[in-house]
Amino acid sequence: MLQDLCVANPAAGIKVNGFACKPDTNITAEDFFFAGLAKPGIVNSSVGSLVTGANVEKIPGLNTLGVSLGRIDYKPGGLNPPHTHPRATEIVFVLEGELDVGFITTANKLFSKSIKQGEIFVFPRGLVHFQKNNGDKPASVLSAFNSQLPGTQSLAMTLFAATPEVPDDVLTKAFQVGTKEVDKIKSRLAPKKS
Repeated sequence: MLQDLCVANPAAGIKVNGFACKPDTNITAEDFFFAGLAKPGIVNSSVGSLVTGANVEKIPGLNTLGVSLGRIDYKPGGLNPPHTHPRATEIVFVLEGELDVGFITTANKLFSKSIKQGEIFVFPRGLVHFQKNNGDKPASVLSAFNSQLPGTQSLAMTLFAATPEVPDDVLTKAFQVGTKEVDKIKSRLAPKKS
C-alpha cells in the first residue's frame, strides 16, 4: 500500500490487478458502506442457497484492501454446491442453524465437519469446498475472504454451462457417463432464455 485508500472507479475502464482509483475529491462515506448483509436473502435457487457478496463491486472502498465478506442463506436441505475461490481463503461463521461443511485437498482427501451457531470453519485458497444445511430450519453464515474480489468457480456450472461449451467427449470421458447424461445435466444448468 502506497496510499491510505484507493476507492474503486469501475467507470475508468482501467484495471491493473484491481480498479483504478477515484479522485480523492469524489470519495464519500458511502464508498465504504453496504447494508446488503443485514437480513436473510430470499432463497429461490434450485440448490436451496443464496450467496450475497460484499466485495469491491458492492463496496468500492474495499479496492486494494484485500478483504471482503459474504452472507450465505440456506433453506432446510439447501446446498452451496462444490466450488472454489481461486483468489482467496474463506472462513465462515455460522449465524444460525447447523451445516455440514468440507473441502478436498489436491491429494483428494476430504476434511469435513458439522458446524453450528457461533462456530467457524476455514476453506484454504483454491480448494474445492461445499456447505449443506442438513437441518429442518433455515441456516445462514457470514463468510470472510482475504481478497477484495475472491472469485467463485462452481464446478457444475464451469463444466456443464460454459460458453462456448466444453466438448461432450471431454465430459463423457471425464465423468465416465454417456452423452444423454451430459445433455441432461447441461439442460438443467443452462441459463434461462427470456
